[in-house]
Amino acid sequence: MRGRMEQLEKLKRIAQGKDELEEALNRALDIIEACDDIESIGKARISVLGKKGIIARVFKKIKDAPEDERPILGQFGNLLKRVAEEELDLKEKWLKAALQEKKLSEMAIDVTLPGRGRSLGRRHILSITISEITSIFISLGYRVVYGPEVELDYYNFEALNTPAYHPARSLQDTFYLKRKDPIKDSREDVLLRTHTSPVQVRVMESTKPPLYVISPGKAYRRDEIDATHSAVFHQVEGFAVDRHISMGDLKGTLEAFAKKLFGEERKVRFRPHFFPFTEPSAEVDVSCFACDTAGCSLCKGVGWLEIMGCGMIDPNVFSYVGYDPEEYQGFAFGMGVERIAMMKHGIDDMRLFYENDVRFLRQFHI
Repeated sequence: MRGRMEQLEKLKRIAQGKDELEEALNRALDIIEACDDIESIGKARISVLGKKGIIARVFKKIKDAPEDERPILGQFGNLLKRVAEEELDLKEKWLKAALQEKKLSEMAIDVTLPGRGRSLGRRHILSITISEITSIFISLGYRVVYGPEVELDYYNFEALNTPAYHPARSLQDTFYLKRKDPIKDSREDVLLRTHTSPVQVRVMESTKPPLYVISPGKAYRRDEIDATHSAVFHQVEGFAVDRHISMGDLKGTLEAFAKKLFGEERKVRFRPHFFPFTEPSAEVDVSCFACDTAGCSLCKGVGWLEIMGCGMIDPNVFSYVGYDPEEYQGFAFGMGVERIAMMKHGIDDMRLFYENDVRFLRQFHI
């Protein structure tokens, strides 16, 4: 700092009384002082130190000056050049430091501010419904088993007493991934399972009774997507195989399940139906939540809402897994998870489950 001040004082002494030198000194210092960013430093170097700058003009005057003034002009020009370079370097360094300080200040984190809240993830309404269903059956002594979603025709159809001529095998109903013959059905055909019932056959062929199993999972059918249909949906398959099992055991199990899931005030009824792999077969209804069997728009005037299909396992199915139907009996049931969730929570469009609308999903949490 002291050296800079001494050089400036020396320049002022040399320029004293010489208007052109005083003007050159003051002009150079003013330009340097006016620099307020890095870009202006570059312009100042040109204005002061450039080929046509202030110092260059001082040196040009030497050749036309009287001989006794030439050393003074040379000394002044050299000293002004050195001082200008030092002042510009110092100003540039100061401006860079100020810019860096500003950037750091803008990037600084105020640790005294409260943290930014994050939304916690929640389980999907379908996952919650599957958990509720399986928990009820686990409390009744069932175990949970999962099976492959890519299945063989044998497990999906043939071993479930669904012969080749059955309409469920239609190409319009099933997603086939690999067919041995484009015309004839084969047990080696590969497809996306159309229900979770193949797990029933897989468990029975590898395990001896007694069996009490629940199997949740995805299923696939070539349905047009609308308010009540989807090409991908969820099912829960359940079955029991043991000695002396009857239709009464099936009815008691499903009545207990329905009342536990929908409320003790719900009434339950069984209607005769047909399924290839159960005989006799039935569909299960619960009394309407809105009208309690009186009839309303929700239940379409019948007073009841269908929740699942069920029946006694057909002896033909036992023949595929090596069970003796004279020794063992069993029942099976299956329900659509989306349908259960829609009924329980008053949802009127299945597509809402898959649209990932956070406003809808936030309504359901535990």
